[in-house]
Amino acid sequence: MAQHSQFTVDTGVKVFFCDPHSPWQRGSNENTNGLLRQYFPKGTDLSVHDEAKLDAVADSLDTRPRQTPGWKTPAEAYAETVAMTD
Repeated sequence: MAQHSQFTVDTGVKVFFCDPHSPWQRGSNENTNGLLRQYFPKGTDLSVHDEAKLDAVADSLDTRPRQTPGWKTPAEAYAETVAMTD
């Protein structure tokens, strides 16, 4: 986010950087890490997995409904948001 200031000017969206060693400020990131651990235990060498395996895990996580947007998938929530701005 080297251009975060310009991003804020262009979009009006403020950029927040978490403080170091403050996992409570990175809820979504920490949750995603926990979900990834279901597939790859901590310390797993991802280079031993082929691209198809990694893509399958990514697809599984990307199509998983989330509680916060009313049990919609990220793609569904994004589509609704984009539709509102058109």
